[in-house]
Amino acid sequence: MVEVVLADYRNAKHSAALVDLLDSYARDPAGGGTALDADVRAGLPAALAARPQAFSVLAYDGAQPVGLVNCIEGFSTFACKPLVNVHDVVVLASHRGRRVAQRMFERVEQEARVRGACKLTLEVLSGNAPALRSYEREGFIGYQLDPAFGHAVFLQKKL
Repeated sequence: MVEVVLADYRNAKHSAALVDLLDSYARDPAGGGTALDADVRAGLPAALAARPQAFSVLAYDGAQPVGLVNCIEGFSTFACKPLVNVHDVVVLASHRGRRVAQRMFERVEQEARVRGACKLTLEVLSGNAPALRSYEREGFIGYQLDPAFGHAVFLQKKL
């Protein structure tokens, strides 16, 4: 039975699970294929703890951490309410296909509602078909206002 919990960034076990799972994702080709830098591993839990708009959900199979969702609260100016961006979703290969992501998303949605959020957002690589199917099962759809303007496109500019 998989247990899903809201992470406590000051809890050493939660912090270690968060960093290890995120590093696992970062090492995967879908996450860029490169391990997290040592300074990121060392500083991430405290940096997240310092941001009240951040929260994470962990999934455990017994004592083993098997899933992670990192979220950052933003703000919708059109709704004048918070929104929650699902920033990272990790499920260990050993637990994929077992609805771990679904269980974590239930907890994310619960926390988002507590925060008064109007929606959840996320980004996914177009070639990650299993993740896309999982997100669609959870009710995520492409973002569009007016069909004449097409779908939203995620862009970045590194600083």
